[in-house]
Amino acid sequence: MKTILSLSTMMAFLLTSFSPVDVDFCRKQGIKGNVTLVTGNQMPSPDAPRSGGTGMKTILYVYELTNMSQADQDQGAFYKSLSTRLVKEIETDENGYFKAKLKPGWYSLFVKKGNLFYSNIFDEKSNIHPVEVKKGEWKEENFKADYGATY
Repeated sequence: MKTILSLSTMMAFLLTSFSPVDVDFCRKQGIKGNVTLVTGNQMPSPDAPRSGGTGMKTILYVYELTNMSQADQDQGAFYKSLSTRLVKEIETDENGYFKAKLKPGWYSLFVKKGNLFYSNIFDEKSNIHPVEVKKGEWKEENFKADYGATY
């Protein structure tokens, strides 16, 4: 009986001793957004407005932050291989939408065309499509697969 009383007292203490602010570890974070396929002539023209692209059902590859020096470049923004660790593969829906939980930190995003990785955004340090996930926040990130477009 004494053990049951002690256990119930301890449980009551645990349940009432934390405020919602203290329970920050329960919050979720990650990335969400859309992958868009952009093709064709994207040159500005008053006669033909540019297409914003269409949602792309694909897999978005999330790697540890990857610098160009850590990628075996094929040509342009295509890469044969990456020497950083694959963190997650995210399948997009038919409209290109994705949402995935990730730990706080920096990541690089890629899609594939055939056997090659593709990403064409870089920062000033030559990191490929860098994305920062902060604790308790959902980072909105849209990925443009425009390898079939002409600018």
